[in-house]
Amino acid sequence: MKVIKNYLYNAGYQILNMIIPLITVPYISRVLGAHDVGINEYTNSWVTFFFLMGQMGITLYGNREVAYHRDDLYKRSQTFWGVEALQLLTVSSAFVLYLVAVFLFSTTFKEFFLLQAIWIIATGVDISWYFMGLEEFRITVVRNTLVKIASLILIFTVVKTSNDLGKYILILGASQLVGNLTLWPYLRGNIVWVSIKKWHPFKHFYPSLLLFIPTITTQVYLVLNRLMLGRMSTQADLGNFGQADKIVKFVLAVVTATGTVMLPHVANKFAKGDIKGVRNSLYSSFNFVSAIAIPMMFGLMAIAKKFGPWFLGREFVLAGSVIFLEAPIILLIAWSNVTGTQYLMPVNRVKEYTTSVTIGALSNVIFNFVLIGKYGANGAAIATVGSEFLVTASQLWMIHSTISRRKLFRETWKYLFCGMVMFIVVNRICSVINMTVANLILEVVVGAIIYLLGLILTKASILDEAQKLLKKRTSK
Repeated sequence: MKVIKNYLYNAGYQILNMIIPLITVPYISRVLGAHDVGINEYTNSWVTFFFLMGQMGITLYGNREVAYHRDDLYKRSQTFWGVEALQLLTVSSAFVLYLVAVFLFSTTFKEFFLLQAIWIIATGVDISWYFMGLEEFRITVVRNTLVKIASLILIFTVVKTSNDLGKYILILGASQLVGNLTLWPYLRGNIVWVSIKKWHPFKHFYPSLLLFIPTITTQVYLVLNRLMLGRMSTQADLGNFGQADKIVKFVLAVVTATGTVMLPHVANKFAKGDIKGVRNSLYSSFNFVSAIAIPMMFGLMAIAKKFGPWFLGREFVLAGSVIFLEAPIILLIAWSNVTGTQYLMPVNRVKEYTTSVTIGALSNVIFNFVLIGKYGANGAAIATVGSEFLVTASQLWMIHSTISRRKLFRETWKYLFCGMVMFIVVNRICSVINMTVANLILEVVVGAIIYLLGLILTKASILDEAQKLLKKRTSK
C-alpha cells in the first residue's frame, strides 16, 4: 500500500510540475509568440547541460544510498551530509564554468542566459533525493504545491507583453529555487548532526560519476533536439517543438512517476537479498505502466492535429503534427523506465544502463542530423522516437537472462488492441467536430469508456489487481 500511496503522491508531484507550465503554455504562447518561446527553449537547453554537470548523477545516487541505509539513522545522516557537501562543490564549479562560458562565448541572448543561471543555484540546494530515498513523497508534494501555485499567479500578473520574456525566465528559475529551499526545514528530526570529519564527500564522487553518464546522456533527448533545431532551423520551429514536447511530457509524467517511487523500494529489497521480490515488483510495475501508457499514447495521437493549434494558438499549427509524431515515446519511455530506472539502476547494473542510454544518445545525434534539415520540428520528433526505441530495445535484451520477457509482455496485446480501437473511434469523432473544451471532455470520456470496456471484454489482469486494491482499502 505504501508503494501505491507514494506513486499517487509522486504522480501528483510530477503532474504538478508539468501542469503549471501546461496551464501557462497557451497564455505564454500567445503573449510571447513562437520566436520568443524559442529563445527560452534555446537558452534553457544550454543551462540544462551545466546544472546536470553539477548534479553529476547525485540525485539517483543519493536516492539509492539513502534507501540502502534507511533503517540506520546515523549512517543515513552521514550519507546525507556527505552527498550534499559533494553536490554543493560540484554545482558551484558548474556555476562558475557557466558564467565564464556566457561572458566569453555568448554574443546574443546574454541577458536571458544570465537569468537562466538561477536553475544551477537551485540544483545546489535540491535535497529531494533524500526524501525519495526514505519513500517520503508527501513532504515533497505538499510543500512544493504552494510554491508552484505562487509561480502560476506571478506569471499571469507579471508577464503581460512580448517584452516580458526576462520576467518569465526569472519566475520559472526563482520558483524552482524557492521550492528546493522549502524542503530543508523537514530535515529536523529526520537526520542528526555528523562531524564534518566524517562526511567524506569525495568517497561519493566516483559512484556518482558512474551515474553521471547515463544521466547526461538521457537528457540528450530533452536538450539536443532543441539545440540542433535552434542551429539548423528557425526559433519559431523550436518554439513549436518545445511547446508540443511539454504537452507530451505532461502525459508521460503520469506514467514515469512509478520510476522515482520504485527505485528506492526495489533498492531496499535488493539490499536485503529479496531477489524474488525484486522480480515480482518489476512484473507488476511493467504491467501497470503498459495499462496506462498505451491509452494515453493513443488518446493523445487521436486529438493531436486539432488540439495543438487550438490549445497553443495560431502560430503553433505545426505543433499538432509534432505531438502526433512524438506521442509513441510515452509508451517507449514507460517501458524503459521500468527496465532501466526500476530494475537495472537499483540492482546496481549501472554499466548496462549506461550502455543503453549511450546507444540512444548517439543514435539521437545521427537521426537529428539526417532528419532536422529536411523535416524541421517533425524531424526532431521522429528522431526522439527512434532513439527511445533503441534504448528500450537494448534494455529488454540486456535483462533477458534474469527476467522473463514473455511474462513482461503477457498482457500487452490486450492493452494495444483496446488502445487502437479507442484511437479509431476518438480520431473519427475529432475529425468531424470542432475543438472546444466541451468536445475535448467528450472525446476523453468516450475514449476512457471504450478502453475500459475493452479491458473487461479481454479480461485484462489489471482489473483484478485494481479490484484487490479496492478491497484492501475498504477493509481497513
